[in-house]
Amino acid sequence: MVDAKQVRFIVGVIELDSYGGSLYLICDSVFKLDGSLMASRSLFVDAGNVISFCLFFSPAPTFWRIIKNKSVEEFQPWPYVATMMNCMLWVFYGLPVVHKDSILVTTINGVGMVFEALYISIFLVYCGGKKNFRRNIGLYLVAEVIAVAAIVLITLFAIQNEFAKQTFVGVICDVFNIAMYGAPSLVIKKVIRTRSVEYMPFLLSFVSFVNAGIWTAYSLIYKLDLYVLISNGLGTALCASQLIVYGLYRNATPRDEDKSKPSEIEIPGTA
Repeated sequence: MVDAKQVRFIVGVIELDSYGGSLYLICDSVFKLDGSLMASRSLFVDAGNVISFCLFFSPAPTFWRIIKNKSVEEFQPWPYVATMMNCMLWVFYGLPVVHKDSILVTTINGVGMVFEALYISIFLVYCGGKKNFRRNIGLYLVAEVIAVAAIVLITLFAIQNEFAKQTFVGVICDVFNIAMYGAPSLVIKKVIRTRSVEYMPFLLSFVSFVNAGIWTAYSLIYKLDLYVLISNGLGTALCASQLIVYGLYRNATPRDEDKSKPSEIEIPGTA
């Protein structure tokens, strides 16, 4: 007999290697596991990992522009620096020492760390003469590593109870995850004032909405994962509000205003 738990794990891991292979294994799991809850959860892991990968990859056009122009222009590195912190925390949260049966949360956020490291490296190369950019980015990254190391040490050596470990790490992860989903909402006030969605990153909000919805479903199936549920549930609501605002003002007549360049708010990353 096929062990559903093993299949769920294998399906999720193989999905990271190949999108096409993932589709095949998703269908295969549907027919072989008779619609069990664990099989259903494996489907959401696959879908969640695909969408999360899309989130991590979404800034690629921006960074291609930076490379092509050999300048970061007015783009800011801080969303990517923050997302690196978010990914590091979720990598730790998904390990068995904190939360069992969540290793795929670790794998997809490990992929996210690679993307963020690449984006930050491009910033460091092409930031040119921008005052103290390299120094400040370096200081933030060092601070993040120290903070994550402190969280890891406290979790492993100062907290013995498994539930307490999940609570401690999960709450911290939720704070950064909610901030990630809520970042595009910073432009809602400007959209309403100008009646223009020029400043609203629709694709990011849409992909984030799908991502948050899938991980919310994942957290509810088979074993309740409270902290994945909280951050992604709130993320679903935040992204939905962004899409509603976009829909309301998509065809509106913009008000005359001295418009500066659109804010570049791209924060790919999730669990």
